[in-house]
Amino acid sequence: MGGFFATALSFPTVLFSFLLLVVVGYWLLVLTGVLDLGDDLDVDGVPGGVLAGLGLGNVPSTVAFSLLVAVAWFVCLAGTALLDGLGLGAVARIAVSVGVLLAAVLCAWAVTRLVAVPLSRLFPAGTESSRHAFVGSLCTIRTGQVTADFGQAEVTAPDGSSAIVQVRQPGAEPLRAGSSALIYDYDVEGEFFWVMPAGIAFQPDPSRPAPM
Repeated sequence: MGGFFATALSFPTVLFSFLLLVVVGYWLLVLTGVLDLGDDLDVDGVPGGVLAGLGLGNVPSTVAFSLLVAVAWFVCLAGTALLDGLGLGAVARIAVSVGVLLAAVLCAWAVTRLVAVPLSRLFPAGTESSRHAFVGSLCTIRTGQVTADFGQAEVTAPDGSSAIVQVRQPGAEPLRAGSSALIYDYDVEGEFFWVMPAGIAFQPDPSRPAPM
């Protein structure tokens, strides 16, 4: 057991060991009902934005991030265990460890990308026509923030089913996890919805005279 912890706390495995603790803690909170599946792991939504850029935006960022960390940690752990038996010098050990780190990141991305394809069926956003049906609906933000490049929200279809969809906003209005937003347009090319804070959407235009 001591050898296991020594390997888990050595470079490069240690880089993912602490992230793995965060992931495990998150899923424990999900299982106990403290958090919802859509609640983000981070405060500012940075991991989610990076994951979307890596082509992993078809599943909730928490799922993709958890898979990335778990696979990378396992590859690093196995690679570090093999290095311990080679008896390499300090310089050679560092160089090979960097190679293990790069291999772990690449393997994690490849495995997560492969697994994300069947997992995306569990989080459908519907066909293009049904996606347009969401326009005009209220949604609940499920990421730490919504920007022009990143954001996810939960929207309920007329039949009562819910889906996690990609959302964006052109402005800088605060849209945090749990807040309500209005879907006002759908970008076919980017496959995301444009949203705005619900409070602004339903606030009367002060420039218009009040009805008599």
